[in-house]
This record gives sequence, structure tokens and C-alpha cells, in this order.
Amino acid sequence: MSDARLMQTELFSATKLKYILEAALLISAEPLPLSELKKLCDVQLTSRQLETLLEEIAIDWQERGVELTQVASGWRFRARPHMQQYLDRLNPQKAPRYSRAVLETLAIIAYHQPVTRGDIEEIRGVAVSSQILKTLETRGWIEVVGTRDTPGRPELFATTKQLLDDLNLRALQELPSLQQMGTLLEKE
Repeated sequence: MSDARLMQTELFSATKLKYILEAALLISAEPLPLSELKKLCDVQLTSRQLETLLEEIAIDWQERGVELTQVASGWRFRARPHMQQYLDRLNPQKAPRYSRAVLETLAIIAYHQPVTRGDIEEIRGVAVSSQILKTLETRGWIEVVGTRDTPGRPELFATTKQLLDDLNLRALQELPSLQQMGTLLEKE
């Protein structure tokens, strides 16, 4: 096979593979990890080769109303933030409102994890209602990851990948620093 023909075949299969990846990502309700996306390929690809294809897809979709993003659980398409005002017209739902206590508790867990209920109460200076922890667990944002080896063996709480996915983050390190958070809160 000539070099030109080989290059043309490789280009066709890369284009076809990008279409397959796009289709899978567009119909999936949840982010897809690389391990799942590799199952779609007829050829063996390294994680890096697959990520390169995904980055090319993201570039292809740059000027559209949706974007391909990488989050903690994998890759997914999502509506661009500036499109939300239009999408809300289709399904006008109010976003859930969380109390200050719920958000403070979530922030303490995110920035100091793993923590016990006692740790949270010590930082907040008030008792933590069971309902607050239940709300965060029900939402899938925190989970029990073990117990502390102290009397009473209190449960240790940590954030989940679901929280990162909902915040469109890949890792906790992408959260703003506590100093930046303080500055943002002062502006309000």
C-alpha cells in the first residue's frame, strides 16, 4: 500500500473513531471514563492516544452550544454556561437552594477531608444536624470513607466524584484556595 493510501486510511479511521466517541458521549447520561471509551475502539489505543482524539473533538466543538469537558469521572458533553438561560425555558425548574449550614459543612469536608462530625462541629462552632449530613449524602456529594481510630470510632466523611462532576472539576486541587474563597465572600 502506498504511503498516501496508508495515510488516507489512518485519517479515515481516526475520523470514524471520533464520530463513534462523539456519539457515545452525546447519548451517555454520565461521564465516560477512558476505560469505557476504549471499549468502543476496533484498535488498541493508549490512554494518551485516546485523550488526543478527545482533545481534537473538544476543539471541533469549540464554536458550538455544547462543549466536551473532562471531569473526575471521565469525559462528557455539557451545555456551555451561557446557554443555560435558554435551556431553562424548556424545563423551568428552580435549582435546589441549600442553607448556609449545608454549604459550610460541605466546604469543611471538601477542604479538610477526611473529617468527623466532631471536626466539623469544632470548625463551625455549632452542632451539625443529622439532616445536613443526610442532605449531602443523598445528593451524592459526601460519603463515609472509614472511621477514626479513637474511642467511639466516629465516621470519617469525604467528598465524592459526583461532587467534582457536578462542579465540573477533575480533582479537588481545582477548587479555589481558602484564601481565594475568603476574598470572594468578602466581596459579597
